[in-house]
Amino acid sequence: MEKTKKKKSEVSSVKKEAEEDLEIVGEMERGLLYRAGLFFLELVKIAILSGITIGVVRYFLFKPFYVKGQSMEPSFYEKDYLIIDEITYRFREPARGEVVVFQSPTTDKDYYLKRIVGLPNERVKVENNKVIVYNLENPQGIVVEELYLEEITPGSIMQSLGSDQYFVMGDNRDASYDSRRFGPIDKENIVGRAWFRGWPFTRISKFNTPDYNL
Repeated sequence: MEKTKKKKSEVSSVKKEAEEDLEIVGEMERGLLYRAGLFFLELVKIAILSGITIGVVRYFLFKPFYVKGQSMEPSFYEKDYLIIDEITYRFREPARGEVVVFQSPTTDKDYYLKRIVGLPNERVKVENNKVIVYNLENPQGIVVEELYLEEITPGSIMQSLGSDQYFVMGDNRDASYDSRRFGPIDKENIVGRAWFRGWPFTRISKFNTPDYNL
């Protein structure tokens, strides 16, 4: 009888230990699942916050732009990948020499990349392959020196600019559709200025405004 009781006690003890082991394993599994769940939630939060941040940056601050065409060569080439600064012009006016992206004056779907040559309230004259600007500092007009150009500026036009208008041209003057044909652009149609080139890697660079003689 005592042996039977002893065996039963041993079996009960083993069973109890097994149950305790199972409880420990179950708690470990629940702990692992809990930590995995927390990790997954953190990943979801990071993904959501990253998406919001990228969306805000792209919509309000910076926007990518692929160059199409040859109108800005040799400064910009086909398929150059640019970062457009959309915030600077909320705090100051566009400057002469800055390259800007703006909505086409003739269609809502297209956007152009050109350089600002004439500023508000100035007169711009293109004649004899030269660009002449008339303003308060140069009432008799001054021929603009554009050292970034590799060719002359063809055309013949005299354009007076309003208080919120800009005269823009491509650096490849022979192949550029610009203010010589469609007239000045309004500031409200300017998306932003070309700030950085991210592609190709061999030409990665930040853009600076050129110096002028006026």
